[in-house]
Amino acid sequence: MKQKMLILGGNSLIGSTLSGYSKDLYDIHVTTYENTVPSNINSSKLDLIKDRIKIPSIIKDVNPDVVVHTVAYPNVDFCETNYSDAKLLHVDITKDVSLACNDVDSKLIYFSTDAVFDGKSPQKYTENDLPNPLSKYGETKLNAEKTIQQICKKNIILRTTVVYGWHIRSRFTNWVLNNLKNNKTINAFTDQNNTPTLVDDLSSCILKILEKNVLGLHNACGNSCLSRYEFALKIAESFNYDKNLIIPMDSFGKQLAPRPVNGCLDVSKLEQLIDFHFSNIDEGMDFLLKKSTVQNTD
Repeated sequence: MKQKMLILGGNSLIGSTLSGYSKDLYDIHVTTYENTVPSNINSSKLDLIKDRIKIPSIIKDVNPDVVVHTVAYPNVDFCETNYSDAKLLHVDITKDVSLACNDVDSKLIYFSTDAVFDGKSPQKYTENDLPNPLSKYGETKLNAEKTIQQICKKNIILRTTVVYGWHIRSRFTNWVLNNLKNNKTINAFTDQNNTPTLVDDLSSCILKILEKNVLGLHNACGNSCLSRYEFALKIAESFNYDKNLIIPMDSFGKQLAPRPVNGCLDVSKLEQLIDFHFSNIDEGMDFLLKKSTVQNTD
């Protein structure tokens, strides 16, 4: 009999990709506020904020072996000016999920962020580095980590950054590709660095984590540290678009919430622990290009 996996946020970039990778190994149940998922996947309509009171009963009814919590506000600037909303979703509701997971003895996988760090280190951040978030987004995500660690015995917290893929919800790559395809210029920051993460790698690594019964806090991200400008250039190069359409610029005064200058994470600990390789940016772009070719020939 298959184990059960409940994915909160089944239409998200991570949630929908993970359900595709997991469906042959797990009995999948997803929640979505839109309720538009493939007909062969069990689903429940759930808005974590509006239907907060239903969270414990849904987790109890599904009785999963693992809950994957993908729901968060993706807009860092929104969180800066709407702190109470960010705290509600990231911390308070995550507490509800944690308590419910404990009640059914389920593992809980939660996605955190590089924004828990201040970006002042010259090196990639490891799991042992001291967090010091600059933004309300980073603060609420760090508090969510602490809440889970205090409550949920079987917790798996994955810090990741700039998740991308060949997917309708891959915001940065789609923005770059759509503009370049139409010969439109784009501005991309040169002074904020991250380790972009292929969502397919993230999904595969989760299955390895569960297979090997790994718990705790881990970085889970790509291997290349680069700016959004450099990332955009890689996309243009891989898809044979004009790189001159990408205009380098600094971020000073252009964003409400402060971001770490260095948001790059060191993934070597998790790679060794589960015997897994996260793609560097060239490998990730090759994967996207192959995906696009397959889709265009279908």
